Amino acid sequence: MALYQSEATHFLKALKAQRPGLEARQREGRAIWWDKTAIEPDEAKRQLDSKVPQKAYPYQTKT
Repeated sequence: MALYQSEATHFLKALKAQRPGLEARQREGRAIWWDKTAIEPDEAKRQLDSKVPQKAYPYQTKT
């Protein structure tokens, strides 16, 4: 039985074959934008304490 592979799968395999460093660059980008280090409890408390309360409807101009 042959395993089906979509056009998207074929495209991605060809792209990765043409650009061998692509996956490493993807991992680097993920580390920059998504994989964050944990915040220290003191820093988290400071951030919460420094928040400015926002009005219920921020676009309302009349008080």
